[in-house]
Amino acid sequence: MRVADLERLYDYHYWANRRLLDVVAQLSPEQFTQPVAGSYGSIRNTLVHVMSAEWGWLDRCGGPVRGNRLKAEDYATLDSVLRTWTDVEQKVRAFLSGLTDNDMMRSVDFTLGEQKGTASLEHLMLHAVVHAVHHRGQVAMLLRTLGCAPGNFDLLFYDRETA
Repeated sequence: MRVADLERLYDYHYWANRRLLDVVAQLSPEQFTQPVAGSYGSIRNTLVHVMSAEWGWLDRCGGPVRGNRLKAEDYATLDSVLRTWTDVEQKVRAFLSGLTDNDMMRSVDFTLGEQKGTASLEHLMLHAVVHAVHHRGQVAMLLRTLGCAPGNFDLLFYDRETA
């Protein structure tokens, strides 16, 4: 994989996030934080989990330090999530713009919970995007449960829109 390929995936990722978050913005503050279902319970909790993980993988790969895992309770509103995620997006884009294709295969040691591992920078940054796709699907399901139609944010639609 080339850096340009990874940048394209992150371009899609942020496009899909914006489309999803436009629908989330239609929720009341109570709906945003209410337990609905899924691994993290609420839409807010799921979004903060994805944002925290994205920044965490960036940190592990040599980008700006995240520190401790982000806590959902520190994000009472969608606006607070959007402010941090805009910052994370800028950090990711700056990091990617500084990479060369040779950097993609750099070996990165990491700890995830109690497990230690090693993977290429390419695989870890790719993991962060795929992880977000998984959880965007969960948020879409939670939105449907709350009566909102999230629309379609598949890669095919991104390609069609940005062609």
